[in-house]
Amino acid sequence: MKMDSQEARRRMAEGRLYLPGDEEILKEQAKCLELLYDFNATRPHEGEKRTALLKKMFAEIGEGCYIEPPLHCNFGAKFAHFGKGVYANFNLTMVDDGPVYVGDNVMFGPNVIITTAGHPVEPTLRREGLQYNIEVRIGNNVWIGAGAMIMPGVTIGDSTVIGAGSVVTKDIPANVVAVGNPCRVLRPIGERDKEFYFRDRKIDL
Repeated sequence: MKMDSQEARRRMAEGRLYLPGDEEILKEQAKCLELLYDFNATRPHEGEKRTALLKKMFAEIGEGCYIEPPLHCNFGAKFAHFGKGVYANFNLTMVDDGPVYVGDNVMFGPNVIITTAGHPVEPTLRREGLQYNIEVRIGNNVWIGAGAMIMPGVTIGDSTVIGAGSVVTKDIPANVVAVGNPCRVLRPIGERDKEFYFRDRKIDL
């Protein structure tokens, strides 16, 4: 299958099937990955350098964000939009061929995966190397537990908690605790959560 660079880029941006191995797309990706390499090579005391690199790497990134290296991204976070106060623990992976939108004060546990990219189920199309990208949206004040996976096209509402190891294949509403594979709403966030921070341990502040 043939597809020129202009068509491949247009289809990529529109969430349609395209060829990700296009030469011009790969050149752009390589530049982004150089910045990502530099970020992951920083030393622990180089906070200012990390902040400066993140501003170059991300489509948008707010104040007070802290991302613990290593960070893994297909496009070096070029299509990632983060609000302010986002914290990401070790090994956040974003398959960011499509846009990733993250609100303010979001927390990512270690080894979280966000993927915007997918491939056709039909095998002859897959054999052609075709891909599509569907954006992911995560609201404000969300906590994504360790090892969770967020699949293409998912939206997660404000203040929701996604349990560790969950596989999020469908939209999750705001103000709930959701867990499992596939991830489902376990319960709403309610009055008890204002009294207890973990099981029967009372909030004493």
